[in-house]
Amino acid sequence: MTTTRKLRLGPLPKTETIKLTFACPASLKTELERYASLHAQTYGEIVDAATLIPHMLEAFMMGDRAFKRQPLRQTTPLQV
Repeated sequence: MTTTRKLRLGPLPKTETIKLTFACPASLKTELERYASLHAQTYGEIVDAATLIPHMLEAFMMGDRAFKRQPLRQTTPLQV
């Protein structure tokens, strides 16, 4: 008997998207792929890591109390 546990990241909503490219360590990519596999098993919809990343980032930011306390305002990108 298997127990279905809900993941912190629930079923994915349909949203408008833009392409964003970033680099990450190979170990993180492996973990993201493992999470995507578990998410597919849990919710019955095959998704890849690239599809999950924006939803994970959004969930992270919405759970960050300091971020949520900041007023909405136009920000400028950091200069690197």
